[in-house]
Amino acid sequence: MPELPRHAPALPAALWALMFGNCIIGTGVMIVPGTLNDISHSLDVPVPVAGQLISAAALMMCLGAPLLATLVAQWDRKRLLTLSLLWYGALHLLSATMPSFSSLMVVRVLSVISPAIFTPQAAACIGQLVPASQRGRAISLVFLGWSVASVLGMPLGAWIGGTLGWRAAFAGVGLLSFASALWVWRVMPDGVKPPAFSLGAWRETLQSRPLMLCVAVTALFSAGQFVQFAYMAPYLKALFNITPLQLSLMFGWFGAFGFAGNLWVSRHIDRLGAARAVMLSMSGMALSLAIWPLGSNLLLTALVLMPWALGCFAANSAQQARLSGISPALASGSIALNTSAIYAGQALGAASGGWLIAHDQMSMLHWAGLAGMSLALLTSWLATRAAQRAPAVRGH
Repeated sequence: MPELPRHAPALPAALWALMFGNCIIGTGVMIVPGTLNDISHSLDVPVPVAGQLISAAALMMCLGAPLLATLVAQWDRKRLLTLSLLWYGALHLLSATMPSFSSLMVVRVLSVISPAIFTPQAAACIGQLVPASQRGRAISLVFLGWSVASVLGMPLGAWIGGTLGWRAAFAGVGLLSFASALWVWRVMPDGVKPPAFSLGAWRETLQSRPLMLCVAVTALFSAGQFVQFAYMAPYLKALFNITPLQLSLMFGWFGAFGFAGNLWVSRHIDRLGAARAVMLSMSGMALSLAIWPLGSNLLLTALVLMPWALGCFAANSAQQARLSGISPALASGSIALNTSAIYAGQALGAASGGWLIAHDQMSMLHWAGLAGMSLALLTSWLATRAAQRAPAVRGH
């Protein structure tokens, strides 16, 4: 988290509750990649079939984020955010009792309605919780929850899944969701209702070439990552017979460098420029995918992962700043679309990786991921050129 000024005013308690909520949401979203080996073994389905849990959930979140934003526009956010966490908790506990893969798939898809609501709606609340002078700090704090999930939540989930089983990991997320719901209910003020995004603003956003190219960048680099990342656990198991503790440490390593990269970019993005920060972050991810074959043992694999991890979360943060900079007045809509693009890319990447594994091409995962990342770099360059040629969009 960026260093705060020495005499910075205290942020509202509600923001800490929203940060913790994002941490639990992020842990639940990432629980499947970390427990994929045990889900596959326990429910007696091939790894590519188990990976469909990632694709289906990501597709639901992709479609749900903008659609649900319209449906819940008039809801009081205290009640909406609390209910979404209660739903998340109940559905994760229910997931832990599912006897078959098909039943787990149905419940899993229903459970991720909550991430489609919670994260974007928590962000939309910030403008009504703090004055304009504190919004940058507030956004950094609330979205820090996802970084914490990558450093602590995902590795812990992978370890619990590997030692006690995936059902215990899902149940743990469920119980923590209930605790998070209680915290949000206790500290979130009543009457918070951010203004709805108008149809005219949606139309303007969708017709903006720079904004839509930026959203495409997000979809492409998310797809490029998830071809390999969605199947990291079975990949490492197949190559190195990795233990649950080693897998947990590997995810923790990735998360720690992801956190560090995000922190560095947040401190230097004003000097670099958002577009350059995105390119730098994606170049790190592309480098890891390009040198992936050098990871001939666990230690070397950990070293190969470093550039990827440094760019992973930083790219997402820089993309949000980039969209906001292109058109501040349309940022609410463009960032919502960007969120959908993240999940669309995850769905495409996980489905592509599953197809390769089903055809005995696990060794090709990183090459497919590199192809997606290369397209993302090209599209990002085009987006920068489009923004430079249409400076009027900055004036909205």
